[in-house]
Amino acid sequence: MTLAPERTPAHGSTKPQGINTRLRVQSDSPRPQRPALKKSGRPNPAAHLSPEQIEGIGVELDALRKEVMDSRGAKDAAYIRKVIKVQRYLEMGSRAALLFSNVKVKGFRPAWWIGTAGLSVAKILENMEIGHNVMHGQWDWMRDPKIHSTAWEWDNASPASQWKHSHNEIHHTFTNVLGRDNDLGYGILRVDEDQKWSPFFLFQPIWHVGNALLFEYSIAAYDLELGGYLAKKHRMSEEDKAKFRADRDEVLQKIKRQATKDYLVHPALSVPTGSARTTLTANIVANLVRNVWTNTVIICGHFPKGIATFEKTSIEGETRGEWYLRQMLGSGNISGSKAMHVMTGNLSHQIEHHLFPDMPSNRYAQIAPRIRDLMERHDLPYVTGSLPRQVGSVYWKVVELSLPNKVEGRRRRDIVRLELTKAWRKKKRALRG
Repeated sequence: MTLAPERTPAHGSTKPQGINTRLRVQSDSPRPQRPALKKSGRPNPAAHLSPEQIEGIGVELDALRKEVMDSRGAKDAAYIRKVIKVQRYLEMGSRAALLFSNVKVKGFRPAWWIGTAGLSVAKILENMEIGHNVMHGQWDWMRDPKIHSTAWEWDNASPASQWKHSHNEIHHTFTNVLGRDNDLGYGILRVDEDQKWSPFFLFQPIWHVGNALLFEYSIAAYDLELGGYLAKKHRMSEEDKAKFRADRDEVLQKIKRQATKDYLVHPALSVPTGSARTTLTANIVANLVRNVWTNTVIICGHFPKGIATFEKTSIEGETRGEWYLRQMLGSGNISGSKAMHVMTGNLSHQIEHHLFPDMPSNRYAQIAPRIRDLMERHDLPYVTGSLPRQVGSVYWKVVELSLPNKVEGRRRRDIVRLELTKAWRKKKRALRG
């Protein structure tokens, strides 16, 4: 997990497990006032804050974190155990119903619909409210070996160890930092005007839909850093190549286990009742539903209108207060009911989650009003909205940013034509050489 460390002297060590030691209480030299505009010319949403105000935000958030973490107890433990129990009973009941999924009642297969819906919800709960949060270390304080970040393996194509590295260590450390946070579009989407445009992004509305449908496999490839390997394998050392192959084999074994369970074992158990085919289709649909829902929740927390990105240079010598500030400005929430929050793994409280990744998820709703009040007091945008609104914002952005940025005096189609011509000429030169 990555979070602001306990307060220590500026050059002291910070050793609590999982703490991001890159962060300091203060930088080695005074941090200058933030400029009103970024290098791209876009407004800087924190330009009005002085360094003292930013560190004051850090102090207030430190106090809030300590208050909540010190109050964890039996009620919290009972919550996660209840969610796990409900998820497991729901999955078992749904799979039992699918044993009779081929039975028709007036041309309708009620067991198929009930089993598929229940299995979809069970898979979402396991991935979102349980797996994601357990692997963040939110429940490690319970000292329960069955609900611990070091032991949990989730129902997903990506092995837990690889996911924790790419998500907990990289994404949460470098939230929305261009060129450092690979979660900004996962390497296939342009989701911010400050990201460089290329003709590849013309097709990103198609990539986006495909990515949503196959999200667990996309995440597995992303955690494996497959794109980086393919781009740099000719320059990699044999040691690095061997490590990639070991990680690749781990992913393939995980996918094999998941596919065997969903697409062979459970359909085979339905053979005696004649429901093997319908059980297979139910598992396929449940996995697709889980993938699309998970993708939807994640993009709504990171890509809607109003969420900021940051340049690499802006985090040099970053202080605790500045790290907190970046988490608040680089995340967005989804408003909704308590049931919706649970189904999102409480990532509908993405701002609160990015501030405190290891805080029990059931506490995010409790602290959300205080976070919003803090941000509004400091004139910072608290990005939130209904699920349809946030989804619409992201999809519009995906389409809009598939094209190059608007440039005064030039038409976008002329820029596209020029870049396509350059790309074609470059390819022809490469073929000749």
